[in-house]
Amino acid sequence: MKQGDIGRLLLLAAIWGASFLFMRVATPVFGSLNTAFFRVFFGCLGLLALLLVMRTPFNFKGKALLAMLLGIINSAVPLVMYCMAAKWLPAGYSAILNATTPLMGVLIGGLFFSEPLSLRKVGGVLLGLVGIAVLTASGTLGLSHSVLLGIAACLVATACYALAGFMTKKWIGDRGGLDAKLVAFGSQLGALIFMLPLFVGSISTQPAVDWHHPGVWLCVLALGLVCTAWAYVLFFRLIADIGPLRTLTVTFLIPPFGVLWGYLFLGETLSQGFIAGALLIILAVWLVTGTVAPRLPRGDAAVKR
Repeated sequence: MKQGDIGRLLLLAAIWGASFLFMRVATPVFGSLNTAFFRVFFGCLGLLALLLVMRTPFNFKGKALLAMLLGIINSAVPLVMYCMAAKWLPAGYSAILNATTPLMGVLIGGLFFSEPLSLRKVGGVLLGLVGIAVLTASGTLGLSHSVLLGIAACLVATACYALAGFMTKKWIGDRGGLDAKLVAFGSQLGALIFMLPLFVGSISTQPAVDWHHPGVWLCVLALGLVCTAWAYVLFFRLIADIGPLRTLTVTFLIPPFGVLWGYLFLGETLSQGFIAGALLIILAVWLVTGTVAPRLPRGDAAVKR
């Protein structure tokens, strides 16, 4: 890869790693559902602006509804889960647990999509479970009900990401494919429509939210415009320039950045148990993928944070 490609790859990992920092700041103030909704809302606006600037034809080839359904699996549910987890877990924990997406892909693929399970993949999944156990039991937070809920929320999110990868191949790739930018915009639009009544219900029935927090709004804008819309621009450009496999090495780079931002800006501490659990999870991901990056199904636009 060229130095410029390496720089953009590191920038993408830094942006997606920072998303956990922004959620950690915004969620306690605005709430999980509200934060997730505004991230999708601003992300959708950003992608729409991108499509208009690039003059991309809005030709979904009959796959608009499928792209929108993918958005529920791949954006709406995971983002709500991560925002919920941000109430209980430091940003570094969520960033590390995000790396379990390939492990979930092995389990879901083997159980529901007839994907072959090799000894190496099974070993990787088991090692990943050990890593999660070490992270949970010996991390800086200790073992508590709220920590377990946060970890469960992160694992639900990564399971959704993994499922969305298979469904994207089945619904989009195997039906002739579609411009990845349109898949991204359609999925965000579907997530927005799905979350809109939930958002309205939340602000109507829950205690009033104090919206007068400019710093929190900056975090929410960063989540939508930077961590979603701009990140897609970098992601798709890298796929075109260096290919999907090299681009998806970002999976291994996100956790260190997530931990780093939490340490620098939120004062999160790192214990030996946390580091050990994180290393076990990263090793498990490497065993499962079998290459330097996880395999990207044809037509997949589902890998996003």
